[in-house]
Order: sequence, then structure tokens, then C-alpha cells
Amino acid sequence: MTTENDAAGAAVRFVAVSKSFGRGEKRHLVLNEASFDVPTGKTTVIAGGSGQGKSVTLKLILGLLKPDAGQVLVFGKNVAALGVHALRELRMQFGVLFQGSALFDSLTVFENVALPLRERTRLEEGAIRRKVAATLEQLELSGHEDKFPAQLSGGMKKRVGLARALQLDPKLVLFDEPTTGLDPVMTREIYRLFEVTQKRLGYTAIIVSHDVPQVFALADQIVLINRGELDAFTDAGQIVDSHKPAIREFARTVTSPGFTDRGV
Repeated sequence: MTTENDAAGAAVRFVAVSKSFGRGEKRHLVLNEASFDVPTGKTTVIAGGSGQGKSVTLKLILGLLKPDAGQVLVFGKNVAALGVHALRELRMQFGVLFQGSALFDSLTVFENVALPLRERTRLEEGAIRRKVAATLEQLELSGHEDKFPAQLSGGMKKRVGLARALQLDPKLVLFDEPTTGLDPVMTREIYRLFEVTQKRLGYTAIIVSHDVPQVFALADQIVLINRGELDAFTDAGQIVDSHKPAIREFARTVTSPGFTDRGV
């Protein structure tokens, strides 16, 4: 049995986690006794082919899904074993940037960013305004407070989504395909923003992305998912050197200048 003390060195820990969908011949095994740790205060990138379980991994961390076997520990707590109140309290330490930013079209930029503070805290309106204004300034959004999402570019929407995700001073921020729909120039700009923000605030970041190998530049750790198995690497060069044929094939399919210092 894994205890809270066992996971003290990791913000998130998967311990022999299995998850499948369907039954009988239609059963699809997504994770097969998968184990890995997410280091506290670092950025972990989760990559893999379509349908390999990247988003399922995030949902297990959030407690939106429960594993069939094993444990998902977040800050030492077994997520699947938590009651409704305890899970809500744990999620207060999360920030989430969704694939489409998930902004409310009927709310202004300011109102979208202020929403978590109004829903989950007892801060006075003046304190809320000061906190939101400070975050908007940090993310270069000052002057856009009164705009609605329809008036924003894709990159601006990502910034607003990140601003909202950071309002509760989260210890863990989850990014679900954060650059979907962005052009290469804006993608690089958003990755720069992620890197600067994470280093300044020191939260643990988990980024699920298909945008490889570009996203690897942000990673302190890379976790590849393939046919239910998870493999963790501390740099892209280790992917090339893997003894597993599937991992080496993955490296070949995403090869581009700069993937590793040595190439593939």
C-alpha cells in the first residue's frame, strides 16, 4: 500500500495505474499498470499518438475518472478515495488551461479571469480587482479588460485562459493541448509565456500535447504513452536511445532539426 509519505517528493504519482474502456472484445486498454512521478515545481510534458490516453491521464489526476486498478496520488492523496468535499478542496490547488481556453463568451476578459475568485473565495471586490489587474499586467493583457472573447485572437484567448487558471495561486497547473489552432509563431510565443510564468511562480506544470518536438523544449521530464505503457525521460536524447522499438519509432516520426543535439 502506498502512503502519503511515499509520494512526498512528487506532486503527482501514478502507481501501477490501469484504465480501460468497453467490455469483452471491444475493451480498449488505455493504461496498463502505468507508473511515473511528476516532480514538484517542474514541467512534465505528456506526449503520444492520438487515442493513447493523454487526456485520460489528466482526467485521472483531476478525479474526473477513477482507475480500474492502482493509485493516482496528488500531493500524497489518493484521488479516487477522496469524498466530494475533500476532492473539491484538492482541486482548489489546481489550475487548468483547457484546449479551447473555455472562456465564457458572455463575460469580458476581466469577468472571465475574476470568476474563480468570486466563486471560490470570500475576497472583497476591491481585492479581486487588484489581483486580477496584477495578473493581467503580468500576462501583457492590460487594456483588454473590457473585451469579450469574440474580440480576441487565438493567442490572446490562451493568455486569458492562463490568467484565469492562475487566480487561485495553484500549486499544480494542467495544460490540455494548449496550442491547438495556433500558428507556429504564436505557438512559440505561448510556450515562452508558459516557461516564464512557471519559473516565476514555481508551480508544477503538466502539459498534454501533440505538438512535438517543439513542446519538449519546455520539459524537465517527458512522459510518452504508447499502448498502455508510460516511459519517462529527462531529455529528448534519451528517447532516441530507448531500447524499445516503439519509442525509437516515435522519435523517428517526430524528427526535425533541433529534436536532439545529435539527431536520430
